[in-house]
Amino acid sequence: MFRMENVNFMAERTRFGPAGVPPMFRLMGADLPAVPKLLREEGLDALEYEAVRWGPKPQISEDLARKLGEAARENDVQLSLHGSYYVNLSGTREVVEASKRRLIASAIAADWMGAYVMVFHTGFYGKFEKDFAFKTCLTAIKDVSAQMRDLGLKVKLGPETMGRKFQVGTLDEILTINQEVEGTQFVIDWAHMHAIQHGGLKTAEDFRLIAEKVEQALGTEAMRSMHCHFSKIEYTTLGEKKHHTLDEERFGPDFGNLAKVIVDFGMHPTLICESPVLDVDAIKMKETLEQVIESHKLTR
Repeated sequence: MFRMENVNFMAERTRFGPAGVPPMFRLMGADLPAVPKLLREEGLDALEYEAVRWGPKPQISEDLARKLGEAARENDVQLSLHGSYYVNLSGTREVVEASKRRLIASAIAADWMGAYVMVFHTGFYGKFEKDFAFKTCLTAIKDVSAQMRDLGLKVKLGPETMGRKFQVGTLDEILTINQEVEGTQFVIDWAHMHAIQHGGLKTAEDFRLIAEKVEQALGTEAMRSMHCHFSKIEYTTLGEKKHHTLDEERFGPDFGNLAKVIVDFGMHPTLICESPVLDVDAIKMKETLEQVIESHKLTR
């Protein structure tokens, strides 16, 4: 088992940023290497590059990826990369092998950029028993990890908690992968957790219990430095349906409750906003955390 007590991939502060290039930046005609500077001007310091439609080869040139990485370092913007959606590590042998090639392609590009983690979705239970599907995923991820080491890739693998009942990626499954596979980073999507529990993240205590479970399984530093996705979310009986903005009050979860746990546990996660207004809500999340920090100081 690989405990993560001494792992610290980032400066010890909470970072905020969007999942992809914000729409306004695109309207401005900004090229990719300009994005880190624009984010810093907004007060943000993280960016998750979206490689979600990729096939078995990187669909960004090495030159452009390295330029993005250089701009990110110059502006102190931490990069992560979200790998291809076309991955099912619990499918047929042919599907698993094709999925592994897509993950390696994403990892190569992530390494060019200097991204610290490559986030990905593991797969689907499909016609298989859940235990068999998960073990198939676990074996495939170990193979990908070994291939990445052979290639000299430094980026961490980040299997993500999922939001639909037919997807491999429960909290327990992701924690097991992190325990058993070398070179992994714990990644949690709080909206997915809310959806899979049919609105289960209602209070700060609900977030706190998850943080404690992560700490017990992976260690204090892994809990404090978790990589997070956040938005409000709409769900059905099957789980995740649609992401929503932070201003849509009828949907949850409430970021303020997570902010309280971040302060209470001395966390310094990376928070990637997946709402329809990427940078706008990332800024709101940052402001909410700052307010909770100030309130905490006043009550000490």
